[in-house]
Amino acid sequence: MFSVKEKQEIAQLIEDHLIKLNHPEMPKERPSFNLHVRGAESWSWAEITPNWKYSKENPPDINPWNEKAREALASEGDQD
Repeated sequence: MFSVKEKQEIAQLIEDHLIKLNHPEMPKERPSFNLHVRGAESWSWAEITPNWKYSKENPPDINPWNEKAREALASEGDQD
């Protein structure tokens, strides 16, 4: 559903907020979480995990559709 860049932006916001809460049961850095976002359709969803889990040796999975979905769906709307 979201592009890799969008997932990274969302993950960073979540990580920053979790750290900012300064809860005694949370680690002070690199919190772990898994956010499942459901889209408007049953086939539309996203899994968002912390950015620190990825590296050059372990990059995030790239779904080509997700990288172009916003452009493709916007162009469909132009056809009305």
